[in-house]
Amino acid sequence: MRFFVVCPGGLEIPLAQELAEIAARPDSKVLGAWVIDPTPTSPTGGIGLSGPLSAGMALNLHSRIASRVLLQMAQAPYRQEDDLYKLAGGLAWEEWFNSKQTLRVDVTAHRSPLKSLNFATLKIKDAIVDRLRDVTGDRPSIDTTFPDIRVQAHLTATQVTIYLDTSGEALFKRGWRDEKGDAPLKENLAAGILSITGWKPGQTLFDPMCGSGTFLIEAAQKALAIPPGAIRADIYGNDAKPSRLAYRPLITSTQGFGFLRLKPFNEMAEQKRWLALKEAAQTEILEKRKQYPDAQSLGISGGDINEKLVAMFKGNWQRAQLPDQPVVRQIDAMASKPPVNAKDGVMLLNPPYGERLVIKGGRGQDRDRDLRGIEDESGEPENRFELNLETGRQSAKRSSRESLKKLQAQQEQDPKFVEFLRQFGQHLKDAFGGWSVFVLTADMALPGQLRIKESKRTPLFNGPLECRLFKFEMHQKRPAIKQPSDE
Repeated sequence: MRFFVVCPGGLEIPLAQELAEIAARPDSKVLGAWVIDPTPTSPTGGIGLSGPLSAGMALNLHSRIASRVLLQMAQAPYRQEDDLYKLAGGLAWEEWFNSKQTLRVDVTAHRSPLKSLNFATLKIKDAIVDRLRDVTGDRPSIDTTFPDIRVQAHLTATQVTIYLDTSGEALFKRGWRDEKGDAPLKENLAAGILSITGWKPGQTLFDPMCGSGTFLIEAAQKALAIPPGAIRADIYGNDAKPSRLAYRPLITSTQGFGFLRLKPFNEMAEQKRWLALKEAAQTEILEKRKQYPDAQSLGISGGDINEKLVAMFKGNWQRAQLPDQPVVRQIDAMASKPPVNAKDGVMLLNPPYGERLVIKGGRGQDRDRDLRGIEDESGEPENRFELNLETGRQSAKRSSRESLKKLQAQQEQDPKFVEFLRQFGQHLKDAFGGWSVFVLTADMALPGQLRIKESKRTPLFNGPLECRLFKFEMHQKRPAIKQPSDE
């Protein structure tokens, strides 16, 4: 089977490394041979691979960086919309789902000659519906909000590829975040950034502007071997056994993963493989609990000036099945210090902007709007592969980007903002010598404002917003040389 694993733009290399690690797991090897495509040299929005059908289960459960796992159904040349109808209509959809399940079809494109992607979407949808009506006598209903089945097609200049989405809800939706709170940084982007930093479990990690804790929770779950899909898979970080029922009883359920609602995955052999994957994951969690029995032992800590965000972080931590309470303080970033006994480590932060920015000495304010809080209205990760070219969506995204640029320009001209960055840069030099500092920002001029020369910059996309991950090596200050006395 052919899969395409979608990821945020700029994370293709970390994703390829992660896929190799998943394929090398003992519980993945028994599923069959995997062949991962060569890592692309330019952004493609994902990585392709070949493997057994059950590889889709392992990918959805274990990939921290993936946005979606798409199963390829067909690939062929096309010239017009009728070619799309013929290709989609010739596929045996009845072998994958039934007419009682709801359906959604999405079409993305790169240099497609077709004038209307809406019409292309309609043709593929009609082909699937007509096929099921002809075979079963019933037509499936369309549900664009909470569909049971998601079909995605991607058009290039000459070729169309049709996929079944095995993920369902986007994989960055882990299930632990407080939905009432702001979600400025998607979890899979945070996981990919952690991979880029080179941080490893057991190494000190600190975020002085942690907000609701995305970076730190992703790191803690990795250290404890908690799969990103643990909540969807009903895997618990305690002695409770995974449900002996590998699949939920209602085939039209919108919970869990998308593959749970596809017929081939409900065959007894696949159910046994799924249960084995879950049991192996839980065994690994219990072993890691012995290595890291409490939050303090993880070496992961944070701080934030906003009391409400600190409380939100604590709630997210508990919902993520992590031990105790997180090591976090309500504190001004200017007053932050390295954790006790940590001579070096990794600092990782996504600085807030807008009204959440507080100059040294101020009190925490509720965030109303900032660069991190504006995102794609769909709530879905966006990259080149997932780009929806409908005029309305494009206009909305352009508006968001323009708002972000305007807000950023206003801040760059604000003397208080400029002074804040200068002071924070000096604080990093004074207090965090020996540390590696990584900053995710949309401000390309940040190194100059901090007055620190970056050692590396990595282009990334946070939703529709182009960002940079800057790396700064904070060198230890040399002790002052004592001058000889004249006496």
